[in-house]
Amino acid sequence: MSQSFRLAIKSIASSKMRSFLTMLGIIIGVASVIILVSLMQGMTNYISDSFSDLGTDQVSVSVTNTDTRNVDVDTMYAFLDEQSKLFANMSPTVSVRATLKKGTESTTTTSISGVGEDYMQVKALELSMGRFIQYSDIVSRQKVCVIGSYVAQDLFAGQNALNQTVKINGEAYTVVGILQEKAESEEGSSDDCVYLPYSVATKLSFSADISSYTFTVNNVDDMETAKTVLKNELYEIFRNEDLYTVTSLSEMLEMVTSMTDMMTLLLVGIAAISLLVAGIGIMNIMLVSVTERTREIGIRKSLGAKRRTILQQFIIEAGVTSAMGGLVGIVLGCAVTSVVGGLIGLEATPSAAAILVSFGISAGIGVIFGYMPARRAAKLNPIDALRSE
Repeated sequence: MSQSFRLAIKSIASSKMRSFLTMLGIIIGVASVIILVSLMQGMTNYISDSFSDLGTDQVSVSVTNTDTRNVDVDTMYAFLDEQSKLFANMSPTVSVRATLKKGTESTTTTSISGVGEDYMQVKALELSMGRFIQYSDIVSRQKVCVIGSYVAQDLFAGQNALNQTVKINGEAYTVVGILQEKAESEEGSSDDCVYLPYSVATKLSFSADISSYTFTVNNVDDMETAKTVLKNELYEIFRNEDLYTVTSLSEMLEMVTSMTDMMTLLLVGIAAISLLVAGIGIMNIMLVSVTERTREIGIRKSLGAKRRTILQQFIIEAGVTSAMGGLVGIVLGCAVTSVVGGLIGLEATPSAAAILVSFGISAGIGVIFGYMPARRAAKLNPIDALRSE
C-alpha cells in the first residue's frame, strides 16, 4: 500500500496543473461548507447572546380587551401577588408614537414606552445617573422620563441631561434618569429609548387599555409551569384563547435556533453540490489517466501485478487527489471564515465538526468516484494493454 501511495504522489506531481484543476472543485466545495457552517453558527451564537441580554426568564403577555371581557393593570398586579412563588416581577408596557424634541433638535424614531416601576428589574437595565420610574410617578402621573445614552448624547450634545427637560408631543418632561450604554449609543439601538410612567403613556397613546405585560420568573426551570398558570388565569377572564397570547423568550430562541439550523442544512446542501461535481471531475480525469497509462498497466500485469493491486493503486490515487484538495479547502475555508466574520461583525470560528465532515466527504468522494476508473484499469487485458500506443 505504501508503494501505491508513492506512485499516487508521483503521478499527481508529474501533471501539476491537471491535478490542481481536478482538486479545484473539492477545494471550493470543502471551503464553502466550512465557511457557511461557521458563519451560520456565529449567527446562531449572536442571536442566542442577544436573547440572553433581553432575558430568557421573561414571559410576554399580549391581550385584546373587549367591552365585556378585559384585563387591567390592577388585575395583573393582583395575579403577581398570588403567584409570587413563580413570578418575580411584572411591568405593563405601553408603546407611544410621538415626536421627541429638545430645542431645535427633534426625532420621531426614538422608542418611547410607558412602563412600571419594576421594568428596570424585568429588563435588567442599569442607570448611569439619576433614578428610574417610581410608583409615586405612576400614581400622580408625573411628567418624568428616563432616557437612553443615545438620546442623552443626541439631544443634549454632551451636556448633563439629568434634570433637564425634553418635549414629547409638545409637552415638557423632566429627565430623572439616564441609562447605561448597551449598544454603543447608536441610532435605532436599545440606547435610543425613552421610558415614561405607564399612566402618562396611556394618555399619550389615547387609549386607557393596556395590552402588553412582561413577567419574569423566579426560576427558569419553572418557565412552562409559569406559562400554563398564566394561560389558565387569562382563559378564566376571556374564555377565548384568541384574545390573548403568552410567549417566552426561551421559546422564541428555540424557534429561531431551529430556523437557523434548517437554513444551515439548506446552505450546506447547496454547497455540497460542488463536491458532487468535483467527484465527477475526478472520475473523468482518472478515466483519462487510465487511458494514458494503458501500456504501464499492461507491463505491470505482465510482471505479475494482481488485479486488486491495480485496483488499489488507482483508488488510492483518486483518494489522495481529493484528500489533498480537501486539505487546501480546509485552509482556505478557515482563512475566509475569519475574514468574512470580521467584516460583518460576527465572531465566526471554523467549526471542528464541519472541518472533519467536509474532509471525510472529500476523501470519500475520491474513493467512490475513483472506483469505476480503477476497476476499468484492473480489468484490462495485459496483452491488449501492451499493444496500445
